[in-house]
Amino acid sequence: MSDETPADRFKAVLAGASRAIAHEPEIEVNWTADAPSASGTQFRVPMPGRSLPRGAAMEARGFADSFALRLRHHNEAMHTRGAPMEPVARACYDAVERVRYEALGANGYAGMRGNLDAAMDVRMGSDPIARAASAGEVPVQTALALLLRERLTGQPVPAAAAHGVAMVRDWIEARAGGDFDALAHSLGDQKAFQSLSLDMLQHLELTRAEDIEQQPDEADDMDGDEETEEEEDGDDSGQQQEPSEMAAEPTEGEDQGESEAEREASDDMQEADEGQEGEEGMLPVRPNRPWTDLPDTFNYEIYTEAFDEIVAAPDLCDEEELTRLRAYLDAQLKGLQGIVTRLANRLQRRLMAQQNRSWDFDQEEGMLDAARLARVVVSPGQSLSYKVERDIEFKDTVVTLLIDNSGSMRGRPISIAAISADVLARTLERCGVKVEILGFTTRAWKGGQSREAWLAGGKPQHPGRLNDLRHIVYKQADEPWRRARKNLGLMMREGLLKENIDGEALLWAHSRLLARPEDRRILMVISDGAPVDDSTLSVNSAGYLEAHLRKVIDWIERQSPVQLVAIGIGHDVTRYYRRAVTIMDVEQLGGTMIEQLAGLFEEE
Repeated sequence: MSDETPADRFKAVLAGASRAIAHEPEIEVNWTADAPSASGTQFRVPMPGRSLPRGAAMEARGFADSFALRLRHHNEAMHTRGAPMEPVARACYDAVERVRYEALGANGYAGMRGNLDAAMDVRMGSDPIARAASAGEVPVQTALALLLRERLTGQPVPAAAAHGVAMVRDWIEARAGGDFDALAHSLGDQKAFQSLSLDMLQHLELTRAEDIEQQPDEADDMDGDEETEEEEDGDDSGQQQEPSEMAAEPTEGEDQGESEAEREASDDMQEADEGQEGEEGMLPVRPNRPWTDLPDTFNYEIYTEAFDEIVAAPDLCDEEELTRLRAYLDAQLKGLQGIVTRLANRLQRRLMAQQNRSWDFDQEEGMLDAARLARVVVSPGQSLSYKVERDIEFKDTVVTLLIDNSGSMRGRPISIAAISADVLARTLERCGVKVEILGFTTRAWKGGQSREAWLAGGKPQHPGRLNDLRHIVYKQADEPWRRARKNLGLMMREGLLKENIDGEALLWAHSRLLARPEDRRILMVISDGAPVDDSTLSVNSAGYLEAHLRKVIDWIERQSPVQLVAIGIGHDVTRYYRRAVTIMDVEQLGGTMIEQLAGLFEEE
């Protein structure tokens, strides 16, 4: 007992309190230097330091209290069944659910209220809302959650987020203020709260009315919480999803339910907006619909390639801005680098182990085997007393990271993708593995110059892809990491991330790999959704881009020497790729990338 430190005693007390709050005797609490997280009954909270300063101890208690309240008051199966498909709506839906179960604790226990406030201050310090300079940069889910928390608990908005919330407060309260009062009366009933939350999202024009009306029926059809039933339900709901325009910021709402013909007619009125870099309100919806067989007649067309570009990252902004963006990236993810670096070191050890030399013993010639010395002395004519050193074959390898640079990656996903790619490139370079880092997006929202040319040409039917591609080279395979390091900061640039046409990006990255001389070529795709380009989808079939992506993937997996692997962030990419993994928490990206690569390297 004498060896127990104050931090050990504090952790034991913290675990006991968490078990009591959650009514769960198996909870374990561990310290972490990275982002706090919970996996089942395993809690990882910030280590407060040896002297246990009061503020740091309250932060640790706040995260543990939040995780425990989630176990006590949150039903994940019910939550998943009712979740909307649109990314921004889903983020809001998740955020207000956390407000609900944390409010139950804050309103019931004064000490817990202070702890949760301390944890909230930590979260807001790293949230994009703390850096928002305009209403368009304010994350809707964060602002909505803070305003709802203010109404449910009486706790003011944290100072770090106050300016950001103020910019959108009137817009949110005008549309959802009445919903806040109704939600306050349903704190203890998750199902009722969930239904009211979906109504609120409809009032904020983040979901379509028909989607919300369908969800109670889908939930009623499910009597159990079996995993297979949940997955089928998710697929069924996805069938109703169509590409549509979605407001990701407080802008004037547009008709989400308009027909394809109406969209085509209204597109003429939207051309003046396409050159504006900051139009995040034009963020596209990522459909997650099930797949049907490709028609035999399907043929992917491109209206024009005249305005497409393949551009090096330094050509998109000046040296000074690149330096500033890289510094911003480093500062934003300072806490994450530790865990990613440790995982990268694990990959390095596994790769180096495959390159170790070994010995063939009992040879007739070679180097004298010291273990056979006695036999050599006793019987000098005895053969098989030598050993020969040999190298284990390690194929010359190149890895391409193809990163989705679409608008829905904006914020923490693109930041973590950038820093993970950075650390991975550095690690693989130390192991003698070359790495290329590429990104893909479009030059404009809703078509750009390609669409202008189509309009000027009389709007021929079924024009095919109708946007200007932008393919970005952040790091070439032969370029040293130190020279390209700064380029990854470009992903933080406001206005860079727009729409995504995955099939053509995959072909581009694949063709670059085929031109490489290495024996083993690996292509890793990091994306958070299906291909979406509103201009293309408004004048072609709804699954046009998705169909092309599937054909490209099938061709690469069946006929190409390139090894293809994909990581989906909050999106089921296993529907497309044979070798794929889906992560729901973006914090898992670094570790998942490394594990996937390690698995490929270890294959015979």
